[in-house]
This record gives sequence, C-alpha cells and structure tokens, in this order.
Amino acid sequence: MVGKKVFGKTAVESMRAANARAWFMRRTPFLWLAVSALSCVGLCLTWFWGAWSGGLDVAETCTLLRGQKYDDTYRAEHWREPSQFFPLHNKCNASYDLVPFWVNPVLVLLAFLVVGCLIAAALRTIAYFRPATTAPPAA
Repeated sequence: MVGKKVFGKTAVESMRAANARAWFMRRTPFLWLAVSALSCVGLCLTWFWGAWSGGLDVAETCTLLRGQKYDDTYRAEHWREPSQFFPLHNKCNASYDLVPFWVNPVLVLLAFLVVGCLIAAALRTIAYFRPATTAPPAA
C-alpha cells in the first residue's frame, strides 16, 4: 500500500491527515480555553516586560545601566513611540532600543495562539452540541 495514490495523496499522507483531525477532535473545549488563558497571561506578562523595560527614568536607564547616549532631540521628535500599545519601542537614540528584540515577535505569536485556541474551543463546542446525523436507510 506504500506509494499507492488515493485522491492525489498517498495512503500515509491520508492517515496523517486523519490522525491530525482525530487529535483535534479528542481535545475538549476546556483544554483549548486553558491554553488560551495561559497564552493570554503570557501575552500580558510579555507586554509589561517590554513596556517597562525602560524603567521610570529613561535617560538614567540609557546612560547608567545600558551605557548608551541619551538623545533628547531624537526623543522629542519621536515622542509618540514609547506610548504606543504595539509595536513596543523605547529608544535611547536612533540606534538603540531599550525594548528587547524578542518582545514584539512573541507578542504576535501569543496573540495568534490566544485567538487560535479560542476558535478551536468554539469549533469543538459546536461539534459537541451538534446532533449526530445518521444516513438515511437504503431503499
């Protein structure tokens, strides 16, 4: 049966697709909601980590902790950047950002994970409450 094509797919590919569907259907809506809630907590923690990475006094953080030159004219021109909700930026000057490089990609991934798990929980709940359909008797 190896290599035999069924609807353009080999038997192994068809079995993998069936196993993936079965894995999804075995998961309960509670599991998807729990993963979504944990991802949401991770999203909030990551956002706070990035938002507060500059500390309360950005000039002091730049010069004393990071060893970077604090450019007041650059900050005056780009005064909206540190207060943005997304993407997070808090720059000392044009070339150095206090927000770690990994924060914004992790925020995007966790946001997609939250939404995806909520959709999976909704689909699983709909599948659970949908009445089972039976085939009509053969005539």
